[in-house]
Amino acid sequence: MNIRANILLRVYIAFGLIVLFAGAVVVQLCRVQFIQGKKWQSMADSLSTKYVNVEASRGNILALDGSLLATSVPEYELHMDMLAAGIETEALFNKRIDSLAEKMASYFGDHTAQEYSRIFRSARKDSLRYQLVRRKVSYQQLKDIRKFPVFNLGKYKGGLIVVQKNKRIFPFKTLALRTIGYNNENVKNVVGLEGAYKDYINGENGKRLMQRMAGGVWAPVNDEDEVTAKDGADIMSTIDVNFQDVAQKVLKHQLDSVQADFGTVVLMEVATGEVRAIANYTRTKEGDYQERLNYAINYEAEPGSTFKLASYMAMIDDNKLDTGKMVDIMHGGPYQIINPRNGKVALTVRDAEDEGGLVSARRAFEKSSNIGAVKLVTAAYGSNPSAFTDKLYAWHLNERNGLQIPGEGRPIIKNPKSKLWNNLQSLAQIAYGYESTLSPLQMLTFYNSVANNGKMISPIFVKEIRRMGNTVERFQARVINPQVCSPEALAKVKGLLEGVVEEGTGKLVIKNKLYTVAGKTGTAQIANGKLGYGEKNSHQTSFCGYFPADKPKYSMIVVISNPHYNGSHLAAWVSGPVFRRIADRVYAHDIAMNRPPEQHLVGNTQPPKFKDGDYKALKQVYNKLGVKPLYASNNPGSSADTSAGIVFEEAKYKKGTVPNVTGMGLSDAMYALGNAGYKVNARGSGVVQNQSAAVGSVMPKGSTISIVLQ
Repeated sequence: MNIRANILLRVYIAFGLIVLFAGAVVVQLCRVQFIQGKKWQSMADSLSTKYVNVEASRGNILALDGSLLATSVPEYELHMDMLAAGIETEALFNKRIDSLAEKMASYFGDHTAQEYSRIFRSARKDSLRYQLVRRKVSYQQLKDIRKFPVFNLGKYKGGLIVVQKNKRIFPFKTLALRTIGYNNENVKNVVGLEGAYKDYINGENGKRLMQRMAGGVWAPVNDEDEVTAKDGADIMSTIDVNFQDVAQKVLKHQLDSVQADFGTVVLMEVATGEVRAIANYTRTKEGDYQERLNYAINYEAEPGSTFKLASYMAMIDDNKLDTGKMVDIMHGGPYQIINPRNGKVALTVRDAEDEGGLVSARRAFEKSSNIGAVKLVTAAYGSNPSAFTDKLYAWHLNERNGLQIPGEGRPIIKNPKSKLWNNLQSLAQIAYGYESTLSPLQMLTFYNSVANNGKMISPIFVKEIRRMGNTVERFQARVINPQVCSPEALAKVKGLLEGVVEEGTGKLVIKNKLYTVAGKTGTAQIANGKLGYGEKNSHQTSFCGYFPADKPKYSMIVVISNPHYNGSHLAAWVSGPVFRRIADRVYAHDIAMNRPPEQHLVGNTQPPKFKDGDYKALKQVYNKLGVKPLYASNNPGSSADTSAGIVFEEAKYKKGTVPNVTGMGLSDAMYALGNAGYKVNARGSGVVQNQSAAVGSVMPKGSTISIVLQ
């Protein structure tokens, strides 16, 4: 009996526990259902649907004439619902899918019709509602694809699901690529206009509701966005595509010729500060040149002799120098500054060439004498160097320009309070462009102030921001210094810069008969790794100036670093030709700048005759242009056509003798000398002024004849 009672007791206890557990389960179910129902429902929804960003169409970056430098074009990703109404039954699917496969194969050519059919059938077997068909489809391709079998049944029956994406393209490819820049979310530092103006260009993303499908893929619930994206604004840049193209081609050609490490060019409009062209090239390991860094704005280096403009301007403006003052430049040196305490040499200064002994300050500037600059500056400010550096600071040469593009280099101008100031060396070094660093664009900004009648302005790259064709914001150059020096000092430094080209270091390369140029050459030693400033040093060459000198329209700087070729490393022969060739093209292109005075011709008045070279090529050009040449025969007794035309005289020379090529362009001179059997060594640009071999002299074939063009 006790055993039975014990068994019954255990049964009752077990039953009670079961009832209690069941009750707990019911209570928890009620709690989940009625108390936490909304929470779990929301979580369930989030696992099956979600909102994703829909990328807005990015704004355009346009050139000065409205040409597209960067734009976004729609690009599509195609998916397919394998259970769409038009292929819902197996019979309909089998009837239509092979036709679609054949059309896709013939249109794209990336798969055979059998392979496309296999892909579609495999997706159908898995009941996929969002099968990827193809990525990177253009708008025109999408229009064609909508006409394909199955897809032509319409939005719902055909099962075609289109997801739009945006692709950034650059219509001019590498033109101003580094200045245009890019906007990469994975890159911390913004680059170029794309990065600097991303808040405008990017627009505002929209929202689209996506649903989780079989296989873990997400498909849009609706064809339309839940929140419509707002397209980005357009950036109107200051870049002139024609000038930019010229700048890049000329710079790249010169870099390749001299095998330099890198180079940069900036062309700016004087009055507005608008940058018309900016080119930067770096030599790669393979030996070619690519745009990788924007040296124009972020390269910090000692400018060398281009800085002498600041030294002379300070002395003239402070009435401490007259350009007629005589200075002994010691036939190129060396000039040594001695430490009075120990009698040791504190600084040795040399000139690149021997320009004589006693010369005027003007001549010392024209010939870029380092000794002259050091002697004049130390004489003027040796007892009070702060007066000199304060002048430089008043021009804001120690400050960034505050550019619209990020990454501007930080200029360094020492002063006597600086920790690294050396009482024996620093003032002298700064006088001719050392112990200071400026970016090429910062140096150009200073030169531009001279061209702009003393008004220093910050360069700009963007003129306007537009949205839907309407101006949102307009930009003008910020005034850095309204008047850098007195009008009298300004007139004198303008004369100095013009003298460099007319009678100084720029004469053989920059001077020309069409327009005047003012500027300054600069050749600076740069540290060669661990070797420092040794005898086998590297050089940075530059030319900075403006044109036309009498009525400045454009300013420009050219900087080329570490040329490796065996010729001269001087700036006039390395950077000078780049300045000249670009300026020539700009002058030829700018009609307002080079319009000739009106001519009133009477009767059969004719333009000056042309010196010929390759006369067959010249005749062909005449014919293409519709110009009638007049041929004056060298044979006695022959007559010339006297009707209107351009005089053309075929050059004659005795076989085996040196022809006369003076007055010819480079291509014609090389043609004439080459046909005569000679090699040519050419210097300068323009037309031939001198040739090393006398006209008519006898020289063996294969001999080298040097010609100088200007």
